[in-house]
Amino acid sequence: MSELSDRLQTDMVTAMKARDAASLSTLRMAIAAIRNEQVAGKEARVLSEVEVVGVLNREVAKRRDSAEAYAAGNRPELAAKELQEVEVLQRYLPTALSDSELDAIVAEEVAEAAASIGGAPTMKQMGLVIKAVNARAAGRAEGAKVAAKVKAALA
Repeated sequence: MSELSDRLQTDMVTAMKARDAASLSTLRMAIAAIRNEQVAGKEARVLSEVEVVGVLNREVAKRRDSAEAYAAGNRPELAAKELQEVEVLQRYLPTALSDSELDAIVAEEVAEAAASIGGAPTMKQMGLVIKAVNARAAGRAEGAKVAAKVKAALA
């Protein structure tokens, strides 16, 4: 088990002892998502730290989407609950890259792609650049944000 998974498990027990229902339910959900990912596919496997961060990032994205839907549906109490879950999950995620840091990584990867193909990369190489940026960001930037920055850099 990864260090992050162990920390989630320990914090869940602490939340249970403290009778912190909001944290407890969120941590149980996160641990269940990690376990589901471990057994997904043809055979069970142990997730790496990066994969666990990826699972938590997906869970945060789900909660944000739900909060937006609840807010649009005039259900602020449910939106607040979802946002509270996001706050709990973000304690376990690495700090997100700032816009300037992400811009610098995108610029470096675009330059590297240009050097490897012998010219300015086009939209056809967008996937290649996005893959390289995501590898360097390692779960510290949302995929949609990375794609938008790369698209703007290649346009």
